[in-house]
Amino acid sequence: MELGSIVQLLEDKAILVTGATGFLAKIFVEKILRVQPNVKKLYLLLRAADDKSATQRLHDEMIRKDLFRVLREKWGTKMDSLISEKVVVVPGDLSLEDLGLNNSVLRDQICNQIDFIVNLAATTKFDERYDVALGINTLGAKHALSFAKKCVRLKVLVHVSTAYVCGEKGGLILETPYHFGETLNGTTGLDIYAEKKLVEEKLNGFRAEGATEEEISLAMKDLGIERAKIHGWPNTYVFTKAMGEMLIGHLKENLSVVIIRPTIITSTLKEPFPGWVEGVRTIDSLAVGYGKGKLPFFLGDLKAIVDLMPADLVVNAMIVAMVAHANQPAYDHDMIYQVGSSMSNPLRNEKLPDVGFRYFSKTPWINKDGKAVKVGKIMMLSDMDSFHRYLAIRYLLPLKTGRSSHLYMVISHVEMVWSHDECGTGDFDDW
Repeated sequence: MELGSIVQLLEDKAILVTGATGFLAKIFVEKILRVQPNVKKLYLLLRAADDKSATQRLHDEMIRKDLFRVLREKWGTKMDSLISEKVVVVPGDLSLEDLGLNNSVLRDQICNQIDFIVNLAATTKFDERYDVALGINTLGAKHALSFAKKCVRLKVLVHVSTAYVCGEKGGLILETPYHFGETLNGTTGLDIYAEKKLVEEKLNGFRAEGATEEEISLAMKDLGIERAKIHGWPNTYVFTKAMGEMLIGHLKENLSVVIIRPTIITSTLKEPFPGWVEGVRTIDSLAVGYGKGKLPFFLGDLKAIVDLMPADLVVNAMIVAMVAHANQPAYDHDMIYQVGSSMSNPLRNEKLPDVGFRYFSKTPWINKDGKAVKVGKIMMLSDMDSFHRYLAIRYLLPLKTGRSSHLYMVISHVEMVWSHDECGTGDFDDW
């Protein structure tokens, strides 16, 4: 499919984007406005109490960001007119029925005009509170689907998930769909509605006992990890995203749905310019730790592939899939697209020390004192035995000889490795 035809098919089309201030959503919105300013409308669902606060979020968290620099340069003084004409802020909440839309006039307008819905709302924290992750990643998918069924002109619903909902089998990440109640490890008894009821009962019990919000938050995080591991998933994020896919597949009926499963999303490769990223995301935390000189070693499978995908290429895949299925009949099975780089440009863990050393030697991290941080080549440890030996020689032995200043480093490094291996990092895409 040629770029020109894709752009042309977006002309005079109305698109609803959920999670509009999230990382990928920003890039998606910027791309549409830049390549097809003749789009009819971009309805942006933002978590906000009213139009005023939603509009404020639009400008503070999207339009004023450096990401929109190229668009501002292109339109100059007409930029504000473009935004006001093409962009409609929609205060709402994906975790609620009907997307939490209180304005019935606006709700009817959207239902009558929308050609595409792109569901990008998510919380990507690996150890998110179970009630929060279930509400956004799982039930939010159901709410987006239910709303899509009310849109009389809708051509396709694009739901963005993650490649890791299916885990890895023999080094492969499969494109197979999930059926309702299916688990990653073959256990029985997964009932999404029972999970929702369990969360409600736990919350009511904690509040009845007078637990503090901090205690409730910690308990909900533990519950999410516990429920995920019972059914074979490594963390709350991929577990709740998998359940979201199950609900879509189970309830979609004759609606045209496309599921996009990206791998590890990184900064932009080309558009609107190279290297744009927001916050510290997933694997970025390791790069930052190394660049600051706080990560001298890393535990991992040396032959494993680090499947990194630039964010702008993920957005391109979303747009192509959206347009390709616009005039296609609904299938009785899920249309799933994995978006990754491992087949064409595999990067293995064993290559990371050289890549990181070259980069941070050429462009070192500048600390708060204005000094460049020098880094050594990171040591890759392939198993727990080598990890324990490294700790013993590098830290425990000096501790036994009285050099207690290493204690902080021991704790920090162990916690960093544990955090990456067990729960990882993530950020909060808007919902």
